[in-house]
This record gives sequence, C-alpha cells and structure tokens, in this order.
Amino acid sequence: MYAIIYLKKDREEALGRFHPWIFSGAVASVKGELREGEVVEVRSAAGNFLALGHYQAGSIAVRVLTFEPCRINAAFWFDALQRAYRVRQALQLTGNASTSAYRLVHGEGDFLPGLVIDIYGATAVMQAHSAGMFLAREEIAAALQKIYGGALQCIYDKSAATVPFKAGLAAQDEYLLKNTGTSGEEIIMENGRRFIVNWEAGQKTGFFLDQRDNRQLLAQYAKGRNVLNLFCYTGGFSVYALGGGAAAVHSVDSSPVAIALTLRNAGLNSAAAAPHQAFTTDAFEFLHRSPCHAYDLMIIDPPAFAKHTGALKNALQAYKRLNAAAFSKIAPGGIVFTFSCSQVVGKTEFRNAVFSAAVISKRRVRILHQLTQPADHPVNIYHPEGEYLKGLALLVE
Repeated sequence: MYAIIYLKKDREEALGRFHPWIFSGAVASVKGELREGEVVEVRSAAGNFLALGHYQAGSIAVRVLTFEPCRINAAFWFDALQRAYRVRQALQLTGNASTSAYRLVHGEGDFLPGLVIDIYGATAVMQAHSAGMFLAREEIAAALQKIYGGALQCIYDKSAATVPFKAGLAAQDEYLLKNTGTSGEEIIMENGRRFIVNWEAGQKTGFFLDQRDNRQLLAQYAKGRNVLNLFCYTGGFSVYALGGGAAAVHSVDSSPVAIALTLRNAGLNSAAAAPHQAFTTDAFEFLHRSPCHAYDLMIIDPPAFAKHTGALKNALQAYKRLNAAAFSKIAPGGIVFTFSCSQVVGKTEFRNAVFSAAVISKRRVRILHQLTQPADHPVNIYHPEGEYLKGLALLVE
C-alpha cells in the first residue's frame, strides 16, 4: 500500500486540469509514512482518489505519474516508455539513417515528470531530476532494454548533478548497461551531419538536441554570409552554417573543452570549404570588441541566465544588453538567431527584452521566424511550463 496524501478543501482544482505538480501548500494531512522519492496516493479532502506520483520534500510535494489507480511497477514503466517510443516512431526519428540522436523522454511532456532520456545511436543517457525517478532507474533501464532489444548497447545514468541534493541519495553517474569497449563517446548523425557526443564529460546529457530544427533552418540562411556563433558549445550551429555555404564562420565559447569539440566537429564534417576560426573567450567581450558590420548572420544561444524566479530580472537585463550589442554590430540586412533556454523566462518576457534591445539599437528589426523546441521535446498542454526554449530569427536593417 502507498502512503496517502490528503489535499486541503478546494485545492484539487489544478489536478482536475491534469497539471502534474502538487505543491506542498495544498497538502492537508498524510496517512502512512512519507519517504523521499516513493510513490504516494493523492486524495481530495473528501477522500476521493485523484492521482499517484512521486513524493519529494520541497515546494513541489508530488510529481504526478498517473491520474488512474494502478500499480507503479515494471509493467507501468514499460507501457510509459513504449508510448514515448511510438511517438518518436511517428516522428520518423527511430531507425533514421540521417538522424541517429533524439530525445525519447522529455519529462512532463511525456507524462514522466522528472525524467529525461536521450538516445545517441546505441546508447541511452538518463537523467533523473527527482528522487523518485532516480530510485526507479533500474526498472526504467530494464524497460528500455525490453523496448530496444539488441539495438541498445549502453545505458548511462547521468543523474549526479540533477537529483535534488537535499534528498541525500548520493547519486553517482554510472552505467546501468555497458557493452565491452564503450569509451563514453560516440559519433552521431543529425540531418546528415556528424557530431561527437561525450555523455560522460559533456554538458547535460552530452549534446543539445533541442536545437536540431533551428540549426537546420539556420543552414538555409548561411550561404555567402559571415557568421558569428556566440556561446557555440560544441559548434552545432557552426557546422550547419559551414555546410550551408557560409563565407566564413567564427565560433566563440568560454570553455576550452567546448572549443576543442567545435574544432573536431567542424573537421569531422569536412566543412573546411569556408574559413572557420574558434575563440576561447567571453562572448560578451568578443562581441564588444568586434568591428561593426563584420558579420551578417549571428547566433546568440546563451546558457540559462535564470534558473529560478529570483534571477529573472537580471536575466532579462542580460538578454537586452546582449541583443542590443548584436543589433548594433550586425551588418545591414543581417540576420540574428537569438534564444532563451530559461524555463522561468516566458515567451512574452523574452520578446519584450529583444524589443527593448531593438529600440536601444535604433535599427529596423523584423521577425522572420518564431522558434521553439522540436517535436521530440513535446509540451504537455496541461503543463505549459515545459515550453522552455524560445527563439526569434530576426532581420536587421
């Protein structure tokens, strides 16, 4: 039997709208012993069944797994992961010769809050963002093997940095399945381009899959242009720009490790038809030192400036300053691809920051495309917070 959480009177409204989070302020009482990460049953003040989910100490007390009564067991995980897999089949991402990397599970977007699984060829990389998903990792790994069979050679759990530290689970990154000779690095295909992914040492799960469609779009604008890729990480946008016929590409990142991978990825795609240079330096400083009109295509894809609401004001100021500098520097007729990956920054807030930057620059700016995350990063319609990636492709005259 699961421990039972009873909600306060009239606090079940959000669950009636299928929102997957229950906040601690809605909890009235508990029957049984609550343990961090374990499954709990949620009931209304009147005692009616509402949901099952993972309990966790903190502001979000329960992350809902299902609104139907059932057992959270091996069969549950298999069914949930198989549904996610079938969505990727429908998106023609599985068995795709030109794209071998995709997101299989996107947390709330796949009705599995707290879990991320990325597929890199024959390797699955898992990240648990909740104690409950971390405790279920072995069952999840078993379900993955059942779904993929021999096509899956490795399962790597990279949850050490994502499991809430207050849960006291002492998570360590580890292989749950490892084929002999695995090096922690693999070459993947994305839209026919090759990239090196290192899931052991890389950021997140090793590669930013969420920009796949936006990289492809950028390639359509790259021909003959001088390109500046700020916060380039491992050079995804740079490789697409070079492949799209750019006249020259400059890649900038403060991380020497990222710059080294950028150079390897550019070489891996034989993309040296155009001059490519990589700079290990601060993106703000590089942009400030750049001569006016040196570039006519810029990519601004910074890390999350705000990871919590308390940092929102400073983040919006940073977006405004960065985009204003880009608008003032870019050549007339140039295009800026600008992004925010901060979940706490809404689409309207981000656009307002970019609008303010345009006003400061006194340039004529038009929106060509409104950009977001790809279909393998789905947004649960009942959880709009899951639409974290916001972007604009802008024409600057």
